[in-house]
Amino acid sequence: MSKTSTKVVSAGRSKKWTKGVVNPSVMRASTVVFESVDEMKKATRKRAQQTLFYGRRGTDTSFAFQEAMTQVEGGSGCALYPCGTAAITSALLSFLKTGDHLLMVDTAYEPTRDFCNNMLAGLGIETTYYDPLIGADIESLMRPNTRVVFTESPGSNTMEIQDVPAISEVAHRHNAIVMLDNTWGSGVLFDPFAHGVDISIQAATKYIVGHSDVMIGTATATEACWPTLRENSYLLGQCTSPDDIYLAMRGLRTLDVRLKQHEANALKVAQWLETRPEVDHVRHPAFETCPGHEIWKRDFTGCNGLFSFVLNKGHEAATTAMLDGMKHFSMGYSWGGFESLILAVNGIQRLRTATQWSAAGPLIRLHIGLEDADDLIADLESGLERFNAAL
Repeated sequence: MSKTSTKVVSAGRSKKWTKGVVNPSVMRASTVVFESVDEMKKATRKRAQQTLFYGRRGTDTSFAFQEAMTQVEGGSGCALYPCGTAAITSALLSFLKTGDHLLMVDTAYEPTRDFCNNMLAGLGIETTYYDPLIGADIESLMRPNTRVVFTESPGSNTMEIQDVPAISEVAHRHNAIVMLDNTWGSGVLFDPFAHGVDISIQAATKYIVGHSDVMIGTATATEACWPTLRENSYLLGQCTSPDDIYLAMRGLRTLDVRLKQHEANALKVAQWLETRPEVDHVRHPAFETCPGHEIWKRDFTGCNGLFSFVLNKGHEAATTAMLDGMKHFSMGYSWGGFESLILAVNGIQRLRTATQWSAAGPLIRLHIGLEDADDLIADLESGLERFNAAL
């Protein structure tokens, strides 16, 4: 089996998509025209099999990227969406109906939680939130009508690592499917299908694209789940611009080398933060202070640039003083690009119902980009000086 660096370079480059050049071209289309009734009938029969049929079903550009993501991440097929949230919501709607029960991790991405509490609840689908560290004890929450168990590892903001294999084993015994928001793992740091996941979802906006200029989502599924995901996503009207797909494909080619640099930079910054007297603890999966660290060591192959740390005291005015004067860190709600980002995460407890959040001080989330790590450390050092002065 090819190594990761080889897969991300070679995946989706079949000659049927590239026509003999290096990269698949941008193929824009809405209407596909046919010269005979027979030709049209053949395309109609094969419309779900990467055959030109109608623009929303895809073109060679989308077929190439779908194939690439399937080869990189595993599974039997990949559906494309205009953003990561659309991938999450469409996957859930593809497998849930009125009267069903969903188990959702308590640390889920905030828009995922809002979708459950508003849209799914309105459709008569009940959501129960569970402790991300529950592992095999999720057995106690399974019901006869539990259809989906949704995981996200590491968890948004607070970075808890889930025991996905243990959760999957329980879910499958109860005939439920397991979905994973695998954006942090990016399809290369965590192998979803080797750990029992049925549908692996990514905001490819982040590390796949890698340049903060495209919105796109993916959901890759097992052979058993792929037909349902494919057809229901189509019925929901999901499709993606070929120009955006092309940029995502181009980003994929450098994914492995970018992640290695993000990882190296982030580890250096995190190690420095660990020495600072203002820092209570670092929530980076490679650190023992991160909940689920042992599971990360067992199941993941590496890290990226996203982690958090908790200050040992502080208030909003002090964190504002810190963030307002940053030179190399910008403030933004996304991550995964080449740039470094910083965010003070407020109101964590407001977003939880199954678990309690208790910390000595504010939680700061960092995305460490591709700048020189020493410059980033100097920037954080100046920020902490402003933080201390404002206390």
